Amino acid sequence: MRIISGKYAKRNLFTLKSQKTRPTSDKVKESLFNSLGQFFAGGQVLDLYGGSGALGIEAVSRGCDHAVLNDVSRAAVAIIKKNVALTKEADRFDVTNMPAKVALKVLAQKGRKFDLVFLDPPYAKQQMVKDMTAMKQLDLLNDGALVVAETDDQTDLPAIAGFDLLKEHHLGKTLVRFYRKAAE
Repeated sequence: MRIISGKYAKRNLFTLKSQKTRPTSDKVKESLFNSLGQFFAGGQVLDLYGGSGALGIEAVSRGCDHAVLNDVSRAAVAIIKKNVALTKEADRFDVTNMPAKVALKVLAQKGRKFDLVFLDPPYAKQQMVKDMTAMKQLDLLNDGALVVAETDDQTDLPAIAGFDLLKEHHLGKTLVRFYRKAAE
């Protein structure tokens, strides 16, 4: 697995050797970022289930200002820190080790707001709805914020209040859904 494009392009990333994480493949990552518009003019990123940190690091590589990379697993956080070190710009990343629910509350208490959020939880359907609802209630999203939700192709998500489903991409057994925070 590697950084595909941007400032940190072609750097190989460390991954966790575990059945508990499912790194987003380079093919899925490339398609996902093609759908997002390739490059960014700033913005704040949250990867709530960071795994290796690849999605958040890729977003910063492509022009986002800063990323918060969170994971509940200490082993995953150790890998994320190694990958952030590869960028030689650790100040552009915050790495946290908390359950998602706690991380969202802590970020809200700090007044953080995000433009792009990656969600790839292990128990997708129930957790994504809870996470997106919490982000809305805690006012963690800037106007027009995008949420990218990655699941297997068997997971059916209901409509989520406060979000508009923009598009879905089937990539093999992976389904990536793009949501925009609805205008208030």
